[in-house]
Amino acid sequence: MHVNPHILDLRSDTLTKPSAAMRKIMAEAEVGDSFYDEDPSVCALEKTIAAAFGHEAAMFVPSGTMSNQIAAQLHCRHGEALLGASDLHILRAESGALSALAGVQPVPLAIIDRFLPDLQKLDEFFVSPDSLVIPPTRMLIVENTHLFSGGRIHPFEHLNALSDWCRNKNLAFHLDGARLWNAQVETQIPLPDYGKLFSTISVCFSKGLGAPAGSCLIGSSLHIQRAKLLRKRLGGTMRQCGILAAAALYAFKHQLVELKQDHLKAKKLATWLSKKYPLAEVPEPETNIVLMKFSSPAMEVLTELESNHGLRLSALNPRTLRAVCHRDVENSALDLLTSTN
Repeated sequence: MHVNPHILDLRSDTLTKPSAAMRKIMAEAEVGDSFYDEDPSVCALEKTIAAAFGHEAAMFVPSGTMSNQIAAQLHCRHGEALLGASDLHILRAESGALSALAGVQPVPLAIIDRFLPDLQKLDEFFVSPDSLVIPPTRMLIVENTHLFSGGRIHPFEHLNALSDWCRNKNLAFHLDGARLWNAQVETQIPLPDYGKLFSTISVCFSKGLGAPAGSCLIGSSLHIQRAKLLRKRLGGTMRQCGILAAAALYAFKHQLVELKQDHLKAKKLATWLSKKYPLAEVPEPETNIVLMKFSSPAMEVLTELESNHGLRLSALNPRTLRAVCHRDVENSALDLLTSTN
């Protein structure tokens, strides 16, 4: 069966477009110069998001990459070390900014269950501040949900143990929470419970929440004060950006609960893909990301899905394809797809 090409574009949940209600909010947003902290819409977003996590302050930035990179520069000086799993977004998908801009040495940790830092081996990777040879350890970063494992949720008990370890070692603990909203909706763990574990948190509004752009970095007042300098240095200070901040705040208040529907769509799609491609490994998705893992290059499958079914996926590597369900994927279109052979 042939359908119109690209009717289901699942390359990423960054493809979401502002809803009519969100566009109205943007058009009516009160704005000012954000550099001077005089944009009311930006201030409202930052105050709301900081309070939601139980932190003192938050800072609106153009992207999650900038938010993560500012966090790295907050907690580390040039030549110091950041610990994390080898396939974190900040290591694999931020254009080498840790080395190019922050001058930070990433140190890949031993992991279990494909993406969780091994608690039993953490001490082996810690280097004290007085080291003159090996870069001293300054921070640990985790990602929730974890992109390259297929949107998996980091177990809260494990996060709590990592947080305790960081406190005992006097290390900063940063959360790349670009899709933390998906984890929260799925687990129903309150945002303040996440907030108390971390020194800083980055959250994104332009993925499943459906805003056109923007992320927030969350932390203490002192951290955010320093972060504003780093944002300026990176060219991320915006002026009348309340138009974007209003969209982000609307998304947080009104569209967060809808993410659960994306998880259900992903399960339906995964079932169909596993039947259509029995030789592929298609893990049951925990949130909104579906992976297809093949034992040989799968670029032909990518082409076939697009040309025969109007289903556009992306490739994480030649053997692993990814589909990301989002709010702009209509259930009727997904039902039509999954009713075919």
